[in-house]
Amino acid sequence: MSFNTFGHLFRVTTWGESHGPALGCTVDGCPPRVELDEGDIQPWLDKRKPGTSKFTTQRREEDAVRILSGVFEGQTTGTPIQMMIENTDQRSKDYGDIAASFRPGHADMAYLQKYGIRDYRGGGRSSARETAARVAAGGIARKVLAALVPDLKVTGYIVQMGPRRIDPARFDAAEIGRNPFWCPDPEAAADWATYLDDLRLSHNSVGAVIEVVAEGVPAGLGAPLYAKLDSDLAAAMMSINAVKGVEIGDGMAAAALTGVENADEIRMGNDGPMFLSNHAGGVLGGISTGQPVVCRFAVKPTSSILTPRRTITAQGAEIDLVTKGRHDPCVGIRAVPVGEAMMACVILDHLLMDRAQTGGQRGTIG
Repeated sequence: MSFNTFGHLFRVTTWGESHGPALGCTVDGCPPRVELDEGDIQPWLDKRKPGTSKFTTQRREEDAVRILSGVFEGQTTGTPIQMMIENTDQRSKDYGDIAASFRPGHADMAYLQKYGIRDYRGGGRSSARETAARVAAGGIARKVLAALVPDLKVTGYIVQMGPRRIDPARFDAAEIGRNPFWCPDPEAAADWATYLDDLRLSHNSVGAVIEVVAEGVPAGLGAPLYAKLDSDLAAAMMSINAVKGVEIGDGMAAAALTGVENADEIRMGNDGPMFLSNHAGGVLGGISTGQPVVCRFAVKPTSSILTPRRTITAQGAEIDLVTKGRHDPCVGIRAVPVGEAMMACVILDHLLMDRAQTGGQRGTIG
């Protein structure tokens, strides 16, 4: 299997399987002399790890990260940073019944058709467990960004669970860390708790929409055509397990607007150009405008549920299949820190490319 690497200058290669002894990543292109140790990365992994509430899978993994290379005396050396996270709570026997069957909604059949072999224990590389490595890489990206652009901040949260959306009028950033859904609307969070409990007890699952915002992004990141900031963001978010749609700014809703409504008008502020709205999501022509970069992605319902679903075996026999094991009733909950990590990696990647091409020089306005 190829294509396990993303990024241009800040490059991340992930490795490992859901039920193997360990998984991890190699981060290449990290600038030297950035202070870094496991303590800078572990809090982000703790945010993503399973078993943190009854609304996530009850698989118990500490997700303790180890840095194996690329750091000396507490600083990055500029060489590849290798990180490893051991798997300690695999229950591969849960998957014995599906070794010769295809779980509806999973990649089982596609993998077998492509490679002629598949790791049926939790889906192998197709498992959302792989995203732990991305979050570790995102921890490094955040550390570098903090050194290069101290005011830059990346925040993710759920704005919709199933058909139930937050009320933007009740948006409170302080609420995001106070509930198990990373929800900025306390009333929506309370409603989702009951809603998801009912779904979980009825052996069902539901999807979600996650919004990730990067504030303090400098103007000028990205390129007009084949390295657009928004196209790389879209590719990064789309690569996350179970993601089925991505949009920047108003996204699909922009199709319902007129030109008068959609164009973000500009005035001259005390510190330079000032936009009066942000329908574009902080990106114009593939290049950041200096406004917050706004990205949303939709995660499908968890396919592993205890309700019987019709499928076939590898021999072509038609069966009804129940997927046993420990699974998230809404995988979107743990996708929030993954989306944040991918945003941080892409922003840093583009920042390094801009420094290489322009040296950070900018055209003057006003």
